[in-house]
Amino acid sequence: MPDVQALVNDFVNLLKKRRIEGSQATAKQTAVLLRSVISQQRVPHTNQATVLINAVRAVGEQIIDVNPIELAVGNIVRRVLHIIREEDLSLVTDAVAGLGMFAGSDDEDDVERDDYPALSAASVAAAARSTSRPPSLQTLLEDVTDSAVVPPTPSSGGDSEGISRTLEKGSSGRKFKHDVIEAVNELIQDITSCHEQIAEQAVEHIHQNEVILTLGSSKTVLEFLCAAKEKKRSFKVVVAEGAPRYQGQVLAKELAARGIQTTVIADSATFAMISQVNMVIVGAHAVMANGGVIAPIGLHMVALAAQRHAVPFVVLAGSHKLCPLYPHNPQVLLTELRSPSELLDFGEFSDLMDSATGSGSLHVVNPAFDYVPPNLVSLFITDTGGHNPSYMYRLIADYYSADDLVVKQRPTTGS
Repeated sequence: MPDVQALVNDFVNLLKKRRIEGSQATAKQTAVLLRSVISQQRVPHTNQATVLINAVRAVGEQIIDVNPIELAVGNIVRRVLHIIREEDLSLVTDAVAGLGMFAGSDDEDDVERDDYPALSAASVAAAARSTSRPPSLQTLLEDVTDSAVVPPTPSSGGDSEGISRTLEKGSSGRKFKHDVIEAVNELIQDITSCHEQIAEQAVEHIHQNEVILTLGSSKTVLEFLCAAKEKKRSFKVVVAEGAPRYQGQVLAKELAARGIQTTVIADSATFAMISQVNMVIVGAHAVMANGGVIAPIGLHMVALAAQRHAVPFVVLAGSHKLCPLYPHNPQVLLTELRSPSELLDFGEFSDLMDSATGSGSLHVVNPAFDYVPPNLVSLFITDTGGHNPSYMYRLIADYYSADDLVVKQRPTTGS
């Protein structure tokens, strides 16, 4: 089995060289890497969650800083940390319930307490808060139910009893790690199937003879529109070309190949065409905790045009793109600058540009992303359904723990 650090180094190199295209692929590979980290981490009988959290945090620090604009990496690191905390809380809750069953028996207390990991006051308090906190709407929609764990029954033999408890202590760590890995596998499956989950909702939002506008190229948008076409919806799509990379032309070609009537326009023609449009449907690079969207360059202009003409502005985003941070957070990089060669030919303008000294009279700025504030968004469609921008903070709270917003480990002081 490859060494963990070797796997981390390989992943870091891929991020540095931008060899991983798209947030979905980045999120999936991040989750696979963290699954390997958890799988190879030795877990003691006590403080199991702490050991796994520290291991994931250590790797998270290395991979998040490599490409700060790719927020999906940090999202998945925080999701996995949340999974560990949830599994630990479930274990503690079951242990507290099991110990409560034997609270009235003095002679069995010592025996039964040995069969459970050491419980900290913080864990017990968290378990108490968990049982008293009402379930969120997201939890109710997903109909998640925790399975009850039956506490082990003490054996009657003297030597066999001690051996049995030792074996149970060893299996306790393995079971906890197994449960965490299974939860991470479910996360990977959710990331893989997010396009299909979002596309299934297309027929609920796209109606007959509508005109839909989009900008640039997005696999999520492509699958969403094609799913509506397969449901016998007849509609037209207007695609803004998405300069300077012109990814909209790629999307237009794919839509036309699947039999969807498609019109390509220049980005600057958006305001001229928006009055003929029934809905704007776009993808996103990331969705922030306040409902704001980091999106491909040019979408802020499209959102303003949609608001001006009262056209719904709909954003499609998988749950791996939901970020628990706010736009003003120092960890958030709202955009990055791409190569000037996408805009101008160096050979033709080289005499006006001096890249070495920066003293040339011509400068080129090529930002990659826009920030769209939440007041310009009408609806988010994720793999869990449609949500208003004002609800996004609550949806995000179901996926992340407040303790994990800052992944960097705090220095510990000896007591």
